Amino acid sequence: MISTLQKTMRPVSSLRGLHRLSVEAVNMNPASEKTVTASFGKFISDITPQHLSPVVLHRSKRMVLDSIGVGLIGSTTDVFELALQHCKLMYAADHISSVYGRRATKLSPTLAAFVNGVATHSMDFDDTWHPCTHPSGTVLPAVLSLMDMMPAHSKPTGLDFLLAFNVGIEIQGRLMRFSNEANNIPKRFHPPTVVGTIGSAAACARLLSLNPSQCSHALAIAASLAGAPMANAATQCKPLHIGNASRFGLEAALLASQGLEASPLVLDAVMGVAGFDAFYEDYVPQPLELSQNDGHVFLLEEQEMGFKRFPAHLGMHWVADAATSVHKLLVEHGSGNISPAEIKDILLSVPKSKYINRPFPDSEHEARHSFQFNACTALLDGEVTVQSFTPAAMRRPDLLSLLSRVRLQHPQDNPASFNLMYGEIQVTLAGGDVVKRRCDTFYGHWRNPLTNESLRKKFRSNAGVVLSSEGVERLIDVVENVDRIGDIGALLSQLQ
Repeated sequence: MISTLQKTMRPVSSLRGLHRLSVEAVNMNPASEKTVTASFGKFISDITPQHLSPVVLHRSKRMVLDSIGVGLIGSTTDVFELALQHCKLMYAADHISSVYGRRATKLSPTLAAFVNGVATHSMDFDDTWHPCTHPSGTVLPAVLSLMDMMPAHSKPTGLDFLLAFNVGIEIQGRLMRFSNEANNIPKRFHPPTVVGTIGSAAACARLLSLNPSQCSHALAIAASLAGAPMANAATQCKPLHIGNASRFGLEAALLASQGLEASPLVLDAVMGVAGFDAFYEDYVPQPLELSQNDGHVFLLEEQEMGFKRFPAHLGMHWVADAATSVHKLLVEHGSGNISPAEIKDILLSVPKSKYINRPFPDSEHEARHSFQFNACTALLDGEVTVQSFTPAAMRRPDLLSLLSRVRLQHPQDNPASFNLMYGEIQVTLAGGDVVKRRCDTFYGHWRNPLTNESLRKKFRSNAGVVLSSEGVERLIDVVENVDRIGDIGALLSQLQ
């Protein structure tokens, strides 16, 4: 079904030149222009909980639950521990905002947003959207930390919390839809470090009830704190991208609340001056208008969120699903176990993307970004799980043997786009038989979303690593009813 947004928006290419200001016009009187930046600030300031539809409330609560779960299990990782110890060592002690998985530990709001953001992305297990970014991990830690900072007698309601969260998601989605480049698997900037930082600032500005001008300044300040290169994907540094986006977005909103000002045209396309288009060269923005009569249709209403079933880069889920199908077929017609001796050759048909083509990954972070590793793991085990990325699992002789037999090809009909790509595996057996399976849309993709039951199962598995079973069930109940809570302290207490 074509969404309302798709029906009303023209392609970026046909909009080139619209909302583009000349340097002379900017210098003459920027305040007189009806700018994109100002429209975003007004939208953030003016939107109310009444604009949240039942669909948006339901979908965003699913996102909150999943994000908390991956954050809790992420608090058990080495990279989270490194980030937490760094904050404790380098900064003065503070006792304001909670830290995932550490009941006795609290940090300043910005540092808590940072380490909780790191936890959320430490296993590459957080949600994904199209155009591609990780929206929740950059927004939720900042909003939770900010609410911890607010006085006990003036905490926001659950609806206020969900509104701020959805504003952060909406701003990210709108910005990415102003660029055709953003539709593809990224090559230059890691998207959450760009739109996530600005989305975090927008969410916090809404929660702080900033006026339109302050909201615009918060976005502009965040733009100066945004951006990280794709070269650090598949390293321990990548989770810091989400942590920094959450932290810097919160800082931008707090600075704007104190009166700090920045460019009033940062989201506009200004000839000769790089603003947001420094990140996306084909960026063609449009104002974000809030209709007082017709309400507002959030992007989340038009498109579901993608939730991962195992902790790896999104592109891995296509080849893993296809390989799992081959595993099942071989087991049904064989001895019950897969032996590398049975397999002569493995051919993967995947999009061309350099940073997720890793034939022999050396670390868990590289393995999470390896077509070869995830396909072979699924072929050998019939699944990919959290345990698949442990050192012992990665060093198995059978797995290493399979990896040596993998070839990649990049068909022209398989574009580097998470909305259009597919994953195909062709296994040639020792006897000459060929088995081929293809996955066009994996379970968990926004076109084939996880059911509520599957999402709760994932949450229970993740959160249960840190919390008691009773604590896990209480969190599920609180999140699923958070829009009915008069004081968000009921949610915050469960995280402490």
